[in-house]
Amino acid sequence: MYANALSTNLLVTGIVLVMVFVLPWADRRICRKIGLNLTGGVSENPRADSLLRVRSALLFTAFAVYLLAVFWFTIFSRGAMDDYHVHIHLFSSLMDFVHSLFISGFGASSSGVTIQWSGLTQVYMNIMLFVPMGYLLPYLFDWFRKKVRYRPAVTCFVISLLIENIQLITRRGLYDADDLVSNTIGGILGEVLFVAVAYVVTNPNWRKDLKSYRRWKRNASSRTLYPFARKMGLSRTTLLATNEEVIWDFYVMKLGFRLKKQLVPLDSNSTDMLLEMGKLQVEVHCFNAQKELPAQSLTLSARNLQPILKRLEQNGIEVSPVEQDPYTGLRCIRFQGPDNVQIQIIED
Repeated sequence: MYANALSTNLLVTGIVLVMVFVLPWADRRICRKIGLNLTGGVSENPRADSLLRVRSALLFTAFAVYLLAVFWFTIFSRGAMDDYHVHIHLFSSLMDFVHSLFISGFGASSSGVTIQWSGLTQVYMNIMLFVPMGYLLPYLFDWFRKKVRYRPAVTCFVISLLIENIQLITRRGLYDADDLVSNTIGGILGEVLFVAVAYVVTNPNWRKDLKSYRRWKRNASSRTLYPFARKMGLSRTTLLATNEEVIWDFYVMKLGFRLKKQLVPLDSNSTDMLLEMGKLQVEVHCFNAQKELPAQSLTLSARNLQPILKRLEQNGIEVSPVEQDPYTGLRCIRFQGPDNVQIQIIED
């Protein structure tokens, strides 16, 4: 299959168009029909977990086939050359096309000059080859979806750089700076199409979310903490308690927190405890006396609720059925801790 052939260009373009416009529409329609929630909420189908795993397996298989096709097209379909070749002059082939079209083509239309279309088709193919990469990465992976503005594009650049180095080392092609730039542009175009098409199709409330975001964004930069938001994070929350032994038994022995530090103030029966699990810290001010405490809450997030739900039940902790968080629409479970503390775990 010749990269600059018209049939190849049409085939790749058709595949990209089907992926961009048909995939999210078909995905949403099928999932609605069988009762699956694609936005992370509670699904109607009782076999939702297994069906969602099947859906993920199919999408990941398609993505793996695409990756194999990219590596075959760029590396394995080519024979080794006699020498190493490096091309760092950006878009020289495209400039040859522009020169032949606008100077030689128009200026010497009767002289039989051939317009060099290969320069344009080469750049076009390199862009279209990576549009699915920039599109599918946020479609399949939460990590890319959370930072969709740059993570897919950076990953496309890294993969393109890897391909160029493999081509250079194996001499199956040349190390071409044009390809790096074109592939990265394709990745950027793919992530833009994901936001403009896939996100809109699979998220019915996108208009409301966009309106809310724009309303917040207009004045956010002038607010006190917003300029520092990326360097900040919630790492500690504070709870009130009445019995130190109960806190130890529930949070340390049952849930798995570690007692990082314990402080005993002078002339007081109270105890301050700092519990830690991963990046989360819970400060507990324990009165060591019977008091009527207000309602308290502790909210955690996790990737998968099912194994957590199973472990909680194994440890004798009564858990509510899987519910839908009213703020995010994501699945969550709730259980009661000591001292009027409601603990909620949201599937992120």
